[in-house]
Amino acid sequence: MNWQPTTNQETRQLRAQMNHDIRTFFHQRHVLEVETPALSQAGNTDPFIQSFQLLNSIATNNTSRFLHTSPEYPMKRLLAAGSGDIYQICKVWREGEAGRNHNPEFTLLEWYRVDYSVQKLMQEVSDLLHALLPSLEKKDKKFTYEQLFLEKFDLNPHIAKHADIVKCTNTSIPSLETVDLDRQALLDALLTHCIEPDFESDCLTFVYDYPASQSALAKIRERKDKSSVAMRFEVYLGQSELGNGYQEETCYQRNKDILQSENIQRQKLNLENVKQDENFLAAAKSGIPESAGVAIGLDRVLMALSGINTIQKVINFPWDVA
Repeated sequence: MNWQPTTNQETRQLRAQMNHDIRTFFHQRHVLEVETPALSQAGNTDPFIQSFQLLNSIATNNTSRFLHTSPEYPMKRLLAAGSGDIYQICKVWREGEAGRNHNPEFTLLEWYRVDYSVQKLMQEVSDLLHALLPSLEKKDKKFTYEQLFLEKFDLNPHIAKHADIVKCTNTSIPSLETVDLDRQALLDALLTHCIEPDFESDCLTFVYDYPASQSALAKIRERKDKSSVAMRFEVYLGQSELGNGYQEETCYQRNKDILQSENIQRQKLNLENVKQDENFLAAAKSGIPESAGVAIGLDRVLMALSGINTIQKVINFPWDVA
């Protein structure tokens, strides 16, 4: 049996230095480090993110617990309790995510800034990543989601008819079977197969103003053309997505509606309903301050820092040998 770690000492030292640099960055900006539980009574209702669930027989008081996929809900409870600006470095778990850039257990940096706009948060993300990755010397690239699709396909993703998106996908990705794909899946395919490969490998690329259907728990902004966009962004280094940020939705009713609609979507996809986080909703009802938040995958940042091209080589004991 091979019991040894898959990392080398240099990579372990790089991770330790990266974590130190992150803590220094936030200490200098007066952002408080916090801890929240890894186990929760509720899971993630997002149909595209699967939570690990502990069986009733081994859970406390015969009540199921879920390993968190993100510390988002308890951190927002802290915001509602008056914590102010906060960050956390923690392990998270997502079932079924494995590959060169994925390990079911990985390390996430998540932080929230009160009274920040999503644009201001993008700049802070840039500041942090440039501090962690000194080889990034080029100026960041920033594009709206719409801009990318117009430049690549002459297609406006917010107002295009479904048939036009199908036609574009069939032309651009002829090997993809599109019959059963909905609008979001088609746009995702065009983004990952045709747009992301054009992102420069030696600079950060920010994409923002996603379709409202991809808002998750981000605020939605109405536009003059009567379409809506989600006030969120993703940051890439080359084709590697490093992070995902939101202008956080603070309305209790909309947060409740989103969690319920996600479970409805899960039913349509023949997935089990997931118990929604009532503690989070109670915090939202009490009042979450206006804020912007982001989550960064630190293992991918370490891959970029070390020049290692597989996530299993930057995690001491990845899933198969954990």
